[in-house]
Amino acid sequence: MPDSLTRYRREWFRDAAAARRDVLAGIVVALALIPEAIGFSVIAGVDPRVGLYASVAIAMVIACIGGRPGMISAATASVAVLVTPLVREHGVEYLLAATILMGLIQVLAGLLRLDLLMQFVSRSVITGFVNALAILIFMAQLPQLTNVAWQTYALVAAGLAIIYLFPRLTKAVPSPLVAILVLTAVSLGLGLPVHAVSDMGRLPEGLPSLALPQVPLNLETLRIIAPYSVAMAAVGLLESLLTAQIVDDMTDTDSDKRRECLGQGGANLVSAVFGGMGGCAMIGQSVINVTSGGRGRLSTFVAGAFLLFLLAVLGPYVGRVPMPALVAVMIMVSIGTFSWASIANLRRHPPTSSAVMLVTVAVVVATGDLSLGVLSGVLLSGIFFAGKVQRMFAVERVPAAAGESVTYRVTGQIFFASVDRFTRAFQSEAEARHVVIDVSDAHFWDISGVGALDKIVARLRREGRTVAVAGYNRASADIVDRFALHDKTGVETGAVPH
Repeated sequence: MPDSLTRYRREWFRDAAAARRDVLAGIVVALALIPEAIGFSVIAGVDPRVGLYASVAIAMVIACIGGRPGMISAATASVAVLVTPLVREHGVEYLLAATILMGLIQVLAGLLRLDLLMQFVSRSVITGFVNALAILIFMAQLPQLTNVAWQTYALVAAGLAIIYLFPRLTKAVPSPLVAILVLTAVSLGLGLPVHAVSDMGRLPEGLPSLALPQVPLNLETLRIIAPYSVAMAAVGLLESLLTAQIVDDMTDTDSDKRRECLGQGGANLVSAVFGGMGGCAMIGQSVINVTSGGRGRLSTFVAGAFLLFLLAVLGPYVGRVPMPALVAVMIMVSIGTFSWASIANLRRHPPTSSAVMLVTVAVVVATGDLSLGVLSGVLLSGIFFAGKVQRMFAVERVPAAAGESVTYRVTGQIFFASVDRFTRAFQSEAEARHVVIDVSDAHFWDISGVGALDKIVARLRREGRTVAVAGYNRASADIVDRFALHDKTGVETGAVPH
C-alpha cells in the first residue's frame, strides 16, 4: 500500500518543472476540447452544455481514479453517434439515465477483468486503429476549410508554422498554446472574416448542477436504455483501452488497464449526475497533451478544471477564439497520430499483417465506427493466425521392416482448423495389421481434434487393425481422457512402443 500511494503521488507531482508542463498542456487541451464537445453535442442532438459539462466532469474524475496518467477522456463522437436515436425518441433525460447504466456496466467490466481481452488485439489492429483515427480527425476539420475566405487558409498555415517552428526557439511553452493565442490576437486585431468558437454553438453560463435523471424507475425504462448503455460501455472501453496502449507506447510507460475500466465507469457516473453525456478516452486530445509535455494526472485534471473556468468565467472571450487556430492544432494532431512508418512497412511486414491493418483502417473510415473496425481487424487476425498454425502440421508414415506394423508420427497443432488435414493423412492400411499413432510432437487443443482422432481410430479398427495412440503430453492427455470415445491405449508421455 505505501508503494502504491507513493506511485500515485508521483503521478500527480513529480517535480516543479513537470507540474508546469502539465498545467500548460492541460490549458491547451481545454481550449481544443470546446469545439469538439460542442460538435459531439450536435451529433447527439442535445444542448452544447451536455457535451461541455461531460468533458469537464469526465476529465476531472478520470484524472483522480483512472489508470493511465496523462490520457485525456471527455465527451466523444464514438459515444455520441450511438445515442442519437435515444435522444430523438425519448429525450435527454433518458440519455442521462443510459449514461449512468453505462458507467455501472464499465465498473462491472473492470471487476470482471474484461481489460484482459486487449491481449487479443494485435499490433496490426492497433496500427490500423491509430491511422484510421488520424484520418477521421483530419476529415473532421474539412467543414471548417470549405467555402471559407482566404484568410482562414492563411491563419491555418500560420498556425501550423508556429506549431512546428516555435519549439526551435523554446519548449518552455507548448507551441499549440502559442499558436492559439497569437492567431486569436491577429484575428481580433484585424477583424478577419473567419469562423469563431461561438459559431459552433452557444456556450453555457455558470456551473453545472447536481441532479438525477427525471425518468420512471421501472423495467420499461431499463428496456429502453439497456441496449444503448451496453453499446456505449463497450465502445467507450474499447476506445479507452486502445488509446491507453497508444499513450503507453508514446511515453514508454505502463498503465493499469483494469483501473482504467473502473475509472471510466466512475467518470461516466459523475458526468451523468451533473447533466453530461457519456464519454471515453480521446486519442486526439491525448496526443495534444503528450506532445505538449503533459505526462501526469495533473495535466488531465487541469484540462477539465480550466475548461470549467473558461465556461463559467471567460465564456464570451472563449467564444471569440478563431476556429482556424483550433483547426491548425487538430491537423497537427492528425499528422502526429498517423503511423507514417506503417506505409513503408507494407512491403516489409508479412502480407497478412498489412491486410489486417488496411482492413481496420478501411472499415473505420467507411463506417465511422471504431468498434466495427477493431472487431473486423481482430476477426481477420484470428483467421490468419488459425491458417498459419494449421500449416504448421505434418503426419509422417513410417512402416516397420517386417511390414506387419506402421507408425504415424504426428507433428504440430491439432484443432478445428487442422482436423481435415489430420484425418486425410491416414489412408486405408492394406498391409499393416498394427498401427501406432505417435503424438509425442503434437498437441490436441479442442474437442474437434479429439473427435478427429476418434474417427481415425474407429475407421482403422473397422478395417481389422489394432491401433495404439501413444506419446500424449499432459495437456493433450487430459482433454483426450475427458472427451475421447476410443480406449486410450499407449503411454501418456513416455516412449512410443514399436
